[in-house]
Amino acid sequence: MKIAVGCDHGGLEHKNAIAEHLIERGFEVKDFGTYNTNSIDYPDIALPLSKAVAAKECELGILVCGTGIGMSLAANKVKGIRAAACSEHFSAKYTRLHNNSNILCLGGRVIGVGTAIELVDLFVDTVFEGGRHQNRIDKISAIEAE
Repeated sequence: MKIAVGCDHGGLEHKNAIAEHLIERGFEVKDFGTYNTNSIDYPDIALPLSKAVAAKECELGILVCGTGIGMSLAANKVKGIRAAACSEHFSAKYTRLHNNSNILCLGGRVIGVGTAIELVDLFVDTVFEGGRHQNRIDKISAIEAE
């Protein structure tokens, strides 16, 4: 599986640790930056990463900013993206299980690196349940098509 990672200046430490962890687990990682702590606008990273996930160039994406909220707002503007900002285990699992989210957004100023890696593992390892939840995903897709 190919996983896209990206961050703004508020999530660099987390992004780098997540990328390293995913590579150690055997995943292919595509890093969309940023690569230093110079201030950068989160949409400049969220947009190309989200387009890559929507185009199926990467199966999943991980975005990190200060809170995860800005990245999720920007990512969700791309058709076909279901990005969720999560800071605890239950949401990281169930956003995949029930919402078939394809991008996890994390807050580098909200959670520690260890927790971030745990949430990434839950997100990546959880498979969409389908069934009654597919109808809800279809309704989201219909909204996007309007």
